[in-house]
Amino acid sequence: MENFGYYVLALLLLIAGFIVVKKVTTCMLKTVVAIIVLALLIAAYYLMK
Repeated sequence: MENFGYYVLALLLLIAGFIVVKKVTTCMLKTVVAIIVLALLIAAYYLMK
């Protein structure tokens, strides 16, 4: 259960990222958003350890 907060945060970031990517039409911006979401997930994982 110690990773529950991480999984909730990851789910929220994925949902928010999906909504942003769906609204953005430029391929370059989609790539930047995906990289930012992945970086946030990685940072959240290491901060919660």
